[in-house]
Amino acid sequence: MLDTVLCIDDDPITLMLCKMVISKVSFSNEIATAKNGEEALNYFSALKNTNANDESKNLPQLIFLDLNMPIMGGWQFLENFSSPDYSDYNHIKTIILSSTIDPEDLEKSKKYPMVIDFLSKPISKEMLEYVKTKFYNIP
Repeated sequence: MLDTVLCIDDDPITLMLCKMVISKVSFSNEIATAKNGEEALNYFSALKNTNANDESKNLPQLIFLDLNMPIMGGWQFLENFSSPDYSDYNHIKTIILSSTIDPEDLEKSKKYPMVIDFLSKPISKEMLEYVKTKFYNIP
């Protein structure tokens, strides 16, 4: 089981579903959410300021990221998150969760080393089982 997962999506129903499925499958102890990329970047900035001595306390081990969001979309988030300002967090595995799997988006995602997979919405029990075994060696 992971300690913390961050779900970034502008749709409240999707966020609710993420929380519900992640809890039901006991995938993570804590589920943080952000409604867009800007809110997610603020989350990491707050973590940096709050946990100067213990950054690992609430540090997500995995990010589920939507691409199409108002204010700051997934691509803009990844661009900012890849910058030196967030270098302390660049190791956090990120899975893009999108309602459309566009081959161009799949190709573009390979530009970001933190993106480990590109999966189709909605999140499901099977998806979380796949993620646990493939990326975290958790049976």
